[in-house]
Amino acid sequence: MTNSTITRVILLGAIAVIAVMGIQTYWVFQTLDIRKKEFNQTVTTALIDVAKEIAAYNGSVLPSHDLVSQRSSNYFIVNINDEIDANLLEFYLKKQFEIRALNTNFEYGIYDCSDDVMVYGELITYANDKQNLQGEDLPKYGDLDYYFGVRFPDRGSYLLSGMGFILFFSAILLLTIAFFIYSMMVILRQRRLSEMQKDFINNMTHEFKTPISTIKISAEVFENHEKIKKDPRLLRYAEIITEQNQRLNNQVEKVLQLARIEKNNFQLNLEQVNLNDLLVELIKNTEPKLEELGGKLLLSLPDHHTIIEADETHLKNIIYNLIDNAIKYAEKAPIINVGLFSGADRIAISVKDNGIGIAKDYQNKVFDKFYRIPTGNIHNVKGFGLGLFYIKNICKAHGWQIDLISEEQKGTTMTISMKQKVEKEKKTFWQWFQKLEPAKTLD
Repeated sequence: MTNSTITRVILLGAIAVIAVMGIQTYWVFQTLDIRKKEFNQTVTTALIDVAKEIAAYNGSVLPSHDLVSQRSSNYFIVNINDEIDANLLEFYLKKQFEIRALNTNFEYGIYDCSDDVMVYGELITYANDKQNLQGEDLPKYGDLDYYFGVRFPDRGSYLLSGMGFILFFSAILLLTIAFFIYSMMVILRQRRLSEMQKDFINNMTHEFKTPISTIKISAEVFENHEKIKKDPRLLRYAEIITEQNQRLNNQVEKVLQLARIEKNNFQLNLEQVNLNDLLVELIKNTEPKLEELGGKLLLSLPDHHTIIEADETHLKNIIYNLIDNAIKYAEKAPIINVGLFSGADRIAISVKDNGIGIAKDYQNKVFDKFYRIPTGNIHNVKGFGLGLFYIKNICKAHGWQIDLISEEQKGTTMTISMKQKVEKEKKTFWQWFQKLEPAKTLD
């Protein structure tokens, strides 16, 4: 990902996180507020019924107003305006609270107007561990003569206990946000390491260019010297130096080209390319190497010339790399079939070999950068794992598609499909492949 992409991801992610946290916080507080109102209303209704039952038992009349008042978040007083029996009060409180499923601890007290004290009643608990629960002195209010007070010491925990589902998902949300932040940190760290790796590789490859050029010039002088030409052994050494220097230069160029692609400063030099002539030229250059290995290359071309708009240099590199892979990964004499197929809206180039093939587990990975199929401690084929990565990126830059069909010990077929014109309808590869014009084999 580019720096701008990472910045956008982090910015949008931060906005999303803040929005989700804000909405979740709002709903938590809204739910808590609703729970508080429900609790207060339930307690008030229950205490009114308790007062009515006491008044009916005493045969007294309740005050017309201010019967139940809430003096704090968890403390309520009830104005009876008559003497109150403690045992009767406790019975009615339990009864009314149980009717409304208000199963939370509470304590009550009765105001003694003669002594101006709040006589503590009892702490009624629903918990199993009663030893850890202790009652407290209830506050008194001198503006009333006969009243009782009820306090709920565990009101907060009772309210939260009814929000377990919401709190559970809030915890999951916090974990998700924490994971997102951690992921962003990992991405930034990996991005930083990737940039360091790219800078190192780019600097290294640029530093290689000077000694490679020097070796090339020196090898040419060495190879063209009259004494060297007369000595077959020294001439062969000179040729080896030239060949290996060119091989090293090709690898360095490939790394530099890939670096340009990844930095988005890569530009294609598009021109009209005759694919028939290009393939014939590449085959002629490759045939000597195949003859040394006892192999052969078969080329199939359509009857007419096929023209495509492409970067000729990179297109040559792509096809050369595919043929070179077909040669390198052949355990016996390589037989390679190169075909050019032309359809109404697409052109395809295929390279088929009789090599060792690629296992299904690795087929989705062979186009990754630096990836090489594991072969244990055996390294018969040298390379950096950049060839197919380069091919994939060049095809992507052209808007082409590359397909791989392979089976172990039965060879591999690489097919590059190119759009010849805008498709009128979406077709699968095999649908248009079956309609291709017949090709002929060159002698």
